[in-house]
Amino acid sequence: MKVVVAMSGGVDSSVAAALLREQGYEVIGVTMRLQPSDCSEGCYSRDVAADAKKIAQKLDIPHQVFDFTDVFARDVITDFCREYSLGRTPNPCIRCNHYIKFGALLKQAQELGVNMVATGHYARIEKENGSGRYLLKKGADHLKDQSYMLCMLTQEQLGHSLFTVGDLTKEEVRHTAERLGLPISDKAESHEICFIPNNDYPKFLVEYTGITALPGPIIDRRGNVIGEHRGIASYTIGQRKGLGIASREPLYVTAIDPEKNTITVGGKSEVYATELIASDLNWISIERLDSPINVKARIRYRHREAAATVTPAGTGEAMVEFREPQMAITPGQAVVFYDGDIVLGGGLIARTGREVLS
Repeated sequence: MKVVVAMSGGVDSSVAAALLREQGYEVIGVTMRLQPSDCSEGCYSRDVAADAKKIAQKLDIPHQVFDFTDVFARDVITDFCREYSLGRTPNPCIRCNHYIKFGALLKQAQELGVNMVATGHYARIEKENGSGRYLLKKGADHLKDQSYMLCMLTQEQLGHSLFTVGDLTKEEVRHTAERLGLPISDKAESHEICFIPNNDYPKFLVEYTGITALPGPIIDRRGNVIGEHRGIASYTIGQRKGLGIASREPLYVTAIDPEKNTITVGGKSEVYATELIASDLNWISIERLDSPINVKARIRYRHREAAATVTPAGTGEAMVEFREPQMAITPGQAVVFYDGDIVLGGGLIARTGREVLS
């Protein structure tokens, strides 16, 4: 069977390609061009493509570059900029997985007669007996688990995907790279958003959109002006550093109002909430949500799961009620629902209900 492996030149995707070749697959390595070819930083650069090509040559597999510059700009970067302009904090990696890695890449692979796409994600896919649904499960290495980032994948996408390293730990992946003589076993991982140079969001937004950040007032919950912000895109819910306000107690961003161009701050207790409304829902292990269910919910990639009840709220939304208040529930981020290792589904945090703790 033929399979396209998305290769970034890193250890995870390289080992995924190597293991699939060992298992008898006809492997085609593909590097996705997501930014202009003269770009020196980001997901695609000359170094990334060169590293991936070297690995492909080592594995004796063909290597190609697919140009997704336009679709990446349209479906990921433009959305990223729009979300920040609306006072939300997006997660572009989730959109990239849905629209690019398991969207555009899968479509182009199928046009070449290849029906499967593989990546180096730490997650697992199983087909459930009886229902026939594809289940998305956490990776065996829970410290590296990336199921949160894959919460928007559809049944169609999961059915054509392979997560080859999902049953391995990171240490086992590196040992496999060493065993195979791959020259990337100790390559450092990147934790920044691929298209943001130096992780400087505000600078990128100004340069990409051409819209200058507009300063405005920082207020407390009573509406008193206590400072000035540099533009709402420089802030996120729960942020404490960089506010530039002298205070006897630490202050945190509790609300962002793009219409009034205000940032509201308050004490730590004011950052907590027990409820949120989720929109753009994608159910994986179930077809739809008809009645309340108890879950473990994660409101950010590295956030600890928390017990919650999810209730249909009409118009494609759901109410999520936590048993314990959660810190910094942030509109624009994803909320993902788990039953043990199984991803039930996920959605985007549209808005929250705040509860001030006494």
